[in-house]
Amino acid sequence: MRDGSVIHAFGDDVLGDHDGVALAELIAKKELTAAEVVEASIARAKSVDPHLHAIQTARFEQGLEEAAKPGRGFFAGIPTFIKDNADLAGVPTRHGSRALQPRASRQSDPYVRQYLDQGFVCLGKSALSEFGFNASNEPVEGEPTRNPWNTAHTAGASSSGSAAMVAAGVVPLAHANDGGGSIRIPAACCGLVGLKPTRGRHVVSNMAKSMPLNLISQGVVTRSVRDTAYFQAEAEATYRNRRLPPIGLVQGPGRRRLRIGYAIDSITGTPTDSPTRRAVEESIELLRSMGHELVPAPLPVNMQFAHDFLLYWQALACAVFIGGGRMFDVSSFDRSKLDGLTRGLSKDFARRFYRIPFALRRLQKSYEIYARVFDDYDLLLSPVLAKTPPAIGHLSPAQPYEALLERLLGFAAFTPLANAAGGPAISLPWSLTDEGVPVGVQLFANHGDERTLLEVAYEVEEAHPWPKITDGRA
Repeated sequence: MRDGSVIHAFGDDVLGDHDGVALAELIAKKELTAAEVVEASIARAKSVDPHLHAIQTARFEQGLEEAAKPGRGFFAGIPTFIKDNADLAGVPTRHGSRALQPRASRQSDPYVRQYLDQGFVCLGKSALSEFGFNASNEPVEGEPTRNPWNTAHTAGASSSGSAAMVAAGVVPLAHANDGGGSIRIPAACCGLVGLKPTRGRHVVSNMAKSMPLNLISQGVVTRSVRDTAYFQAEAEATYRNRRLPPIGLVQGPGRRRLRIGYAIDSITGTPTDSPTRRAVEESIELLRSMGHELVPAPLPVNMQFAHDFLLYWQALACAVFIGGGRMFDVSSFDRSKLDGLTRGLSKDFARRFYRIPFALRRLQKSYEIYARVFDDYDLLLSPVLAKTPPAIGHLSPAQPYEALLERLLGFAAFTPLANAAGGPAISLPWSLTDEGVPVGVQLFANHGDERTLLEVAYEVEEAHPWPKITDGRA
């Protein structure tokens, strides 16, 4: 394989280019069997993963056994992957790190149980960057996860493995989670839909329970708004947080015309690059043409927020550095094998640890600051990322920590707000760069208002169909 290849597995097998809802309906009508769907998915995985390096641990044989007697649920028999920072019974959880020597998990994480209760057949664990800290999965030893649209570029992170498998056509949807943008970033990089739900929308994962401030939301990356909407509805059928308004099953655009604020430049001062700026400007004009009101609206936080979020990010890395073995209940933990980003973040925190109580207090207040924005607007629109997906190596943890940190802060400049504030946000595909890599746009909504995000996403998808990897480069 040469750098810059387009790698996908779409073809004339039983999967075709169907989304998950279409496959579920075909299985329910007995026009396909779960076994046929899973067999085709495994064949596709074997054909593309040697190029993309998106699978951490395969469980193909177990998947075939489960497909022979699929469970109940709307997505019964639909193949998927679980991200390798969530426990799946019988499979080790490696968190993308060489420092851990994990045992096979004794039981699945509570959220993984909620996910699989929809009937999915899990084909394995998808790859991620070390502990999800990096915005590109480029291990110091081993192969990086590559972007199916252009293998010279990153697939984003930390849910990069899941995004690469979905974009390449291996599975229609896959598990992702988001503590600083890790659903939306790989979705934007790989031309997918990525909804980060409101904090608490789903069963809380074991990982999130241990955090002083829970930044993590669980979800999926998909190729269609429909798959995301059905996934949310089916998840809500198994667990409903009574403190949040229900989403229900959203099946198409809404009728209400909205007041949407937009921001194109980030609070970090990093200029938004030309392809990204153009995508947001085009999305503004499209939404206006649909009758929505689009008005400039600066993001409701300042540079202090960026400093506070960085400090908390560093605190999490320091917790791993000091107590990773205990934290992850592993048989062996070797901190000397942590990558340069994890070690650099930890070292930085050790110099600034005394600031963390004040930073946490301000981050907690972002919930209220965020909510007040929606007194004036129904939604906010922004880029997902300040820059288009860079080439492999640009965000490598093998480079000097200070240089990498500066690049990360300039790249992932728009996503952390929704994590700290706990609000929902969605990444939607928009365009392709000259190198053939996708560019996404992002919509934020008030706490609990995923329904409006999905209605507008349907509307955008109908009016501006996503680029398709099978169409070749623009």
